[in-house]
Order: sequence, then structure tokens, then C-alpha cells
Amino acid sequence: MKTLKIWIVGASSGIGFELLKRWLSEGHYLIASSRNIHTSPEVTALQKTYPDRLVLIPIDITEPNEIAEAVHHAWHAYGSIDRWFYNAGEYEMLRIEEWNSDAFEQMNATNYLGAVRLMIPLSKKFLAQGHGEWVWNSSLSSYFGLPYGGAYSAPKAALINLAESIAPELESHGIQIRVINHGFVKTRLTRKNNFPMPQLMEPSYAAFKIADALEHSNSFEIRFPKALAWFLALLRHLPYRISLSLTRKAL
Repeated sequence: MKTLKIWIVGASSGIGFELLKRWLSEGHYLIASSRNIHTSPEVTALQKTYPDRLVLIPIDITEPNEIAEAVHHAWHAYGSIDRWFYNAGEYEMLRIEEWNSDAFEQMNATNYLGAVRLMIPLSKKFLAQGHGEWVWNSSLSSYFGLPYGGAYSAPKAALINLAESIAPELESHGIQIRVINHGFVKTRLTRKNNFPMPQLMEPSYAAFKIADALEHSNSFEIRFPKALAWFLALLRHLPYRISLSLTRKAL
């Protein structure tokens, strides 16, 4: 297995932290970022175990003024980056009575604009390098808007659309972009849900599925679990009079 230099943005918990552990154990060089990366006891313990292969760089991707400096430090931590993994996410379930612009803007800033803000300065470095891989962690909810979840899933859908748009151009420069659409994972975000979550997964299992797919396939999209992915893909392709009548049952 080739040794990689990987930057995970959103590495302090959940899937990001599980991937951090896995890739360090495999001998890769990691840069871990999040707003609270230096205050996470689990991450700081990892750094003590892997002092030469783990660099911590705090970043709040909703603050544009922090982006350039973080990108500079991440790129020069090991001299370059082979894989940029965007894992930052924000989620709030909102009923119509709870709508507020701050929540919509926060989720858009984290789930979509954060990737854009990092993408622009990073693209210049990857283009000069002539190779690399971008992996954006999205959600199966990007397939079809579900009741109460639009503030979260709309920017996730925008992220997928953007990836589709730029994939051919990036490929012509030797850069591969890949997206991950997964279902429900036990994290601080899904703990907010008060409804049954079909095929709920542990973060370690989701990280295994992602790492395995990145290693053994070249597909643009990585999606799981199959049953939930199939159902939501079906909603996307059904006539709206049918799909919306089905989602109305979730109210």
C-alpha cells in the first residue's frame, strides 16, 4: 500500500476520527483539523502515539479569514497533500415553526461553503502538483429532500452537484474527486434525532466502508447501506406525485 499524506477536515469525532485512527495505524501521514482539534483528548492521545505522523491544525471553516493560513500550514506540514478529505458537517432538524435564517446559514456554511472556501486555495496547489485526490463526505439525504431535513440536505445536494460539475476538469489535471453518500451513523449529529433511523451504523463501520472503497475502487460515488440508498434513489426517480405522497407519511 502506498503511503499517503492525508488532510482530514472534521477529524475530532465520528467518521473523521475513526478514519484518522485507521489511516495512522496503516502508516499514513495525517493532518487533522476541526474547530476543537487541540481540545479533543482522543486526538491529543493519538498525537502522543504518532508524534511524527500526526499534525493538528485548528480551523473553523465558517470563518473565511482562517482558510488561507490553515491551507498553507496543512500543505507544508509534510511538503504536499495526496488526499484531502472534507468531513465537516452540521445538522439540525427543523419543523416549519422552528425555521430561522441562522440555522439555515450555519448548515450551508459548514456543509457546502466550507468545502468551496478550502477548494479554491487548495486547487492551485493540487494543480501545480499535478496529482491528488479529493474526497467529500456528503449524505444519502442529498438524493431527495425529506421532511424537516432540508436545511441539512440542500447544501449536501449542492456539494454533490458541484463535485459532478468539476470532476471532468479536475481529472484532466490529474486530480480525482470522489463523493461519499452514506446513511445514518451514530454521531453527535444523529443523537439529535427522535425518530427511528433505519440501518443505523457505528462510526467505525462507516469508516471501514469508506476506507475499503477508497482503496479498492475508483468509482466517483461511494454509497451505503444498499437498502437505504436504493430506496432514496427510487424516490428521486419516481414522479413527484408518488414520491411526495410517500414522504408526506413522515410528517
